[in-house]
Amino acid sequence: MPDTWLSDTRSSYNTDASGYTEKIRGLLGASPYLRASLALFAELVHGAGGGPVVDVGCGPGYVTGHLHDAGVDAFGIDLSPEMIAIARRDYPDLRFEVGTMTDLDLADGSVAGVLAFWSVIHVPDHAMPGVFEQFRRVLRPGGPLLVGFHVGDETRHTSEGYTGRPINVESHQRQPSKVVGWLRAAGFTIEAELVIGPDKDVPGAVIFARSSA
Repeated sequence: MPDTWLSDTRSSYNTDASGYTEKIRGLLGASPYLRASLALFAELVHGAGGGPVVDVGCGPGYVTGHLHDAGVDAFGIDLSPEMIAIARRDYPDLRFEVGTMTDLDLADGSVAGVLAFWSVIHVPDHAMPGVFEQFRRVLRPGGPLLVGFHVGDETRHTSEGYTGRPINVESHQRQPSKVVGWLRAAGFTIEAELVIGPDKDVPGAVIFARSSA
């Protein structure tokens, strides 16, 4: 089945939701470059006139909550119902919905910004163009996009979650140039790239783009 990766990712995060939530707790507090990236994204949203912003693949909602604290009208969408349950528990005043980035249940041009914070890492290459086309479809003309991901050329399979329970998920590392190519093909203009921890085994990258008007 072509979408087996979707069901595997959903079931894996359902299984490991509590362990993952504990693992990433305090991540932003320890990562000044990530906080700076989110602050810049919030500034770009405000500069474009504000409005609702979707955190796609929001997980337990910590980035959605961080953006809300920065004055952004942020809401989250995630594939995993268990992740959404945790997000709703921890951020009861914010909006969270179960959904998939391959077919966003949002109207065309309905959001002022799109954020995908290390959530596209589970999307295989063949599905990436369609995902970025979905981002472009729901984003207002000229709206900002932030995409974060692992840098590299490997695909790593994980069979055990943080709770020790079995899962089945793949994480794809990609070169920024590859992601940039998909974004441009989907109708985005690239504004900035930042590589975080270039001397680490697996660096991170953040790309800022804007939907073509």
